[in-house]
Amino acid sequence: MTTLPFALNHMTTPALSVGAFFALARSLGMTSVEIRNDLTGNAILDGSPAAEVAALAVEHGVTIISINALQRFNEWNETRAAEAAHLISYARDCGAKALVLVPVNDGSGQADGERQANLKQALKALKPMLDAAGIIGLVEPLGFEICSLRSKTEAVDGIQAVDGEATFRVVHDTFHHHLAGEPAIYPEMTGLVHISGVTDRSVAIADLRDSHRVLVDENDTLDNIGQIRHLRAAGYSGPFSFEPFADEVHGLTDPATAIKSSTAYVEAHV
Repeated sequence: MTTLPFALNHMTTPALSVGAFFALARSLGMTSVEIRNDLTGNAILDGSPAAEVAALAVEHGVTIISINALQRFNEWNETRAAEAAHLISYARDCGAKALVLVPVNDGSGQADGERQANLKQALKALKPMLDAAGIIGLVEPLGFEICSLRSKTEAVDGIQAVDGEATFRVVHDTFHHHLAGEPAIYPEMTGLVHISGVTDRSVAIADLRDSHRVLVDENDTLDNIGQIRHLRAAGYSGPFSFEPFADEVHGLTDPATAIKSSTAYVEAHV
């Protein structure tokens, strides 16, 4: 059993079925998992009923800590409301504790004033929907320069503006925290930490993309160890969920050994 509360995001091994993914997490001593709605040919996109996913979680002894994610959540409209209703009911029915909320990331909605108004509008609309289902909304600022919500401070301000402290938390993603260059952390408002490393030193920070995100090891350039230490020292005690997007991780023939090596490295240095 690991000593840090590690979790596994399905993006680590997207080719595995949900059942095999849950089994992998358990084999690594993890009982917390994140499922996704962006994996082609896999639950949720393949139409797997939520009850089926819930049964698999029980069978493997894992807790689904989040569904990742409602995209473009801060561009609130009828389409988004329908997507939110579907994902929130799926989260409720599969036993997931939270829904990750990902902001618009295409260069639009970035103007000062517009950003904050869009965020508040979406949070206000989502709050009663999430509360009715007993689901937490996890707001995830992205560090990319084109993102409409880069700042955790802005996210927390928006949550407080709609009296959403009981409904919403922020995600601290070590990759996005590094890219955003915002030193502030909000341990008491952090509901989840995503961890991934970058080892390619030839890429400028502004040019880093999800495809550069690998498992954390001694070559990491994002200071995952420092970030994790800082969060824990400040009082965060929740899960640290592995979320690498790189093809070289997805293509591993033995992901268990690679993840085990990464958890051992993090634990030895934190």
